Amino acid sequence: MELAAEHETGKLLRDYTDENSCLIFGPDAATTNPYRSNATPDVLDIAMVKDFLFPVYLTSCSALSSDHLPVLIDTMCRSSFQHPPDRPDFRRTVWANFQVHLEEQIPFNPELHNGMAIDTCVEKFSGAVLKALVAFTPKCRPRDDPQPPIPAGIQDEIRLKNQLRRQWQITRDPALKAEVNRLQRSATHRLNEWRNDQWSMTLESLDPQDQSLWMMTKRVMRVLTPSPPWSPQGESLSQTPRRPKPLPTIWRLSFSR
Repeated sequence: MELAAEHETGKLLRDYTDENSCLIFGPDAATTNPYRSNATPDVLDIAMVKDFLFPVYLTSCSALSSDHLPVLIDTMCRSSFQHPPDRPDFRRTVWANFQVHLEEQIPFNPELHNGMAIDTCVEKFSGAVLKALVAFTPKCRPRDDPQPPIPAGIQDEIRLKNQLRRQWQITRDPALKAEVNRLQRSATHRLNEWRNDQWSMTLESLDPQDQSLWMMTKRVMRVLTPSPPWSPQGESLSQTPRRPKPLPTIWRLSFSR
């Protein structure tokens, strides 16, 4: 904040925080490491809070090989975000099983003599609906051929390459650059070999009797239909003999209607 206060934008930010009783928090390390050798690392990400009782900690993550690092904001909170509530996708719910399960859990003729009995019946009904949704709504779409995970050795080599690349972006050490290039070639070679082995195993597992060979052939031979260029008149530009208009002109004609 001291360095930013020397510039006009930093002065405006400082005056705004002073007038509105705000606090500014920033990471200890730089959040951007430009690729240009004449540029210096700097902090581009800050957090401004007001009427917040807990301190805010910002940490830049250097695991990714990018010139702009992601920043984690850590603070205390009364609510827990570690396990957010699940929001089921009702498009995947097996409604036939859901109905059967619900009919088994809910009585047809409940005895409702007073308000307490009604509240108890409503609670049981809500609980039965939620349990049935959880039981018959898969969290993810099941895949016929789940992809195997990348071996841990290759993942470790990729992480090491990203870490060394981050160090090279800061120090510009030629030795680090050479090691990063070596790890890049090694990881690419090992990854290609692993993918070829997986493909060979997949081909060996195909069986004409269970239609797996036919499904693989259909997947490989499928030709995707290319999307024609966009035209505001509703027809493809490839069918119009006139010269296509620039893209900003097309956007203006399309969204001004």
